[in-house]
Amino acid sequence: MIIYEYGAVVVGSGAAGWNAACRIASFGKKTVALVTENVLAGTSRNAGSDKQTYYKLSLSGSHPDSICAMAEDLFAGGAVDGDNALCEAALSVPCFLNLVSAGVEFPTDRYGCYTGYKTDHDPGERATSAGPLTSKFMTEALEKRAREMKIPVFDHLTAVEVLTVPTKTGRKTVGLLCVDEKGGLTAFRTENVVLCTGGPAGLYADSVYPASQTGSTGLALRAGAETQNLTEWQYGLATVSPRWNVSGTYMQVLPCFVSVGEDGDEREFLLDDFGGDPYAALSAVFLKGYQWPFDSAKAENGSSVIDLLVYREEKMKGRRVYLDYRKNPFGLKEIDFSRLSDEARVYLEKCAACFGTPIERLEKMNAPAIALYRSKGVDLASERVKIALCAQHHNGGISVDHHWQTRVTGLYAAGECAGTHGVRRPGGSALNAGQVGSLRAAEHLSFIEKAPVTDAEFETALADAEKTHLAFLSSLTDGEENALSLIRRVRDGMSKVGAAIREPDAIAAFLSELKKEEENLSSLRTPDAFAAYRAKDLIVTALAVLTAMLDYAETVGASRGSAITVSKNGVLRPGLPEAFRFLPPTGTAADRIQTVSLDGEGQPKAAWRPVRPIPDTSDSFEVVWQGYRENRNLK
Repeated sequence: MIIYEYGAVVVGSGAAGWNAACRIASFGKKTVALVTENVLAGTSRNAGSDKQTYYKLSLSGSHPDSICAMAEDLFAGGAVDGDNALCEAALSVPCFLNLVSAGVEFPTDRYGCYTGYKTDHDPGERATSAGPLTSKFMTEALEKRAREMKIPVFDHLTAVEVLTVPTKTGRKTVGLLCVDEKGGLTAFRTENVVLCTGGPAGLYADSVYPASQTGSTGLALRAGAETQNLTEWQYGLATVSPRWNVSGTYMQVLPCFVSVGEDGDEREFLLDDFGGDPYAALSAVFLKGYQWPFDSAKAENGSSVIDLLVYREEKMKGRRVYLDYRKNPFGLKEIDFSRLSDEARVYLEKCAACFGTPIERLEKMNAPAIALYRSKGVDLASERVKIALCAQHHNGGISVDHHWQTRVTGLYAAGECAGTHGVRRPGGSALNAGQVGSLRAAEHLSFIEKAPVTDAEFETALADAEKTHLAFLSSLTDGEENALSLIRRVRDGMSKVGAAIREPDAIAAFLSELKKEEENLSSLRTPDAFAAYRAKDLIVTALAVLTAMLDYAETVGASRGSAITVSKNGVLRPGLPEAFRFLPPTGTAADRIQTVSLDGEGQPKAAWRPVRPIPDTSDSFEVVWQGYRENRNLK
């Protein structure tokens, strides 16, 4: 086994990971290396949307804005810690400008203003974009900077254990153990590990995450970290192949929704609801453009009825659902745009798009959206695309303080794997949070000295871990492959019971089933070491997420965020099946945060705590200056 020693090790090669490594190197206090399973994988590099958004403080126009106002808006999402919200607001502009200096081409007007636009859950116009591949551009620019700084990169290693030892107050980090594709072990001796491994994207079969993104929330849980808001996800309509959100103009151009049965029977199904009024249905489709995430508050009388109808066709009727841009919906040769809702009509008029077919309107409003699909082998002008209600982003994740440090000393989490968002978040705030969190972690570990790792601490932790993992690895090829089938069962089950439509009894049954799977993890067989650890992490993560969902249903019950809790005592929009009767999103415990951690037996346990309020920022300049001179106000 090879052993390396660094002051800090960053795990993950997305936008947050590269930024963490660059920031640590630039501070010059710690040596740093970056570890990744595949430098070209992950969500940041391989995902996007119609107009992928970066959310920051306003930098143009006459709309008044402030750090405190932005923090309040982030905090208002519910189940959000105020100190994280304040940091994300305060550092949004410095982090944005850091990306600009790295070469990300965010657009400016003729006077140099970074003009903004309004995104979902955004009261102002804080959003900006470098196009549908904003996060890809961010990742590439930050990687280029890291390469120029000659930061060591260890590719094709997957982290399998954060090495820790007990302290008087908890646990502290002493290293990281990794495995390569052939099952060989590599260890890093370090007192700081920064997890930038993304959300647990591998949990769902119906997913718009890139297939290369799986996550490693289980790694943090096994290390002793706490998680929070595991119930909170974003689900929305997306094409299945390629995996891509159909948000923004993909909806605003009013495409045709078609379902196809096994016998080839085709039908448009949106008129089953909306009282048979085609223009009410079209107005709801338009709203899906910027109300893209499924929203329990819009599931009874709003645009999220569209998501439920798609789910009904696919999951309950067993039909395939497609978007067709080649023809107008409902057999309309021409759409009477004056009969749309005022919001839809005015928007389309401003875009000069009140004509033709959906593909012609898309060409007028957003030609790159067509080119994007063409680059992925799909021509929207000549073929329809299959869609589903898919998992897109995890708003929950690993619990961190305002330095993005977990409760394990020296273990940090940034990017989507950190659970700083809560129930709702403005579109694009995730990209900002990843940059802010990685900066905060880098600054804290660079300037706050920790007790050095002793030889005894590292050697003891490594010896125990090495023995465990060598035994696990040596057994993997002794039998017929079964890891991939386990992964499929977990993903299929999560999409069935633990996605946007949740029924407590079904969650409890699947949770019980997965506990039995966990007991048999020693029976995993596969020649692919990465697949084995992926399956292991998936089980731990799924158990934690399902425990959170079941505890939420029993403790609070109300639908919340991007999911509805099905109940025979709930509400139902007329015309929808009884299976969609759900508890309304009222009394959702927005002032509390649900946490999940592993107990002494390694089983997930849920608890609740109050949110941390937004801190007071009224200190005088002299007080702030003194604290900054002493320790950069990091203690």
